[in-house]
Amino acid sequence: MILPGATVRVNNPADTYYRSEGLVQRVSDGKVAVLFEGGNWDKLITFRLKELELVETTAGRKKGK
Repeated sequence: MILPGATVRVNNPADTYYRSEGLVQRVSDGKVAVLFEGGNWDKLITFRLKELELVETTAGRKKGK
C-alpha cells in the first residue's frame, strides 16, 4: 500500500522519470504526488497509482556473533 511518507519508484518506461525514486506527499483519487529532490531543485509530480512501486528502504542486517 502506498501512503504519504513512503519511498516509491516510477515503473512506467514511457515516463521521463522512469526508475527515479521519490517521496510520496499525498494520495488522492488514484493519483499520487511524489516529491523528487536533487541538488538545487525539488519537483512535485503527480502519477497514477499503477505507475509506481514501493521501494524497500530497510537495509539488510547481518547476523553476528
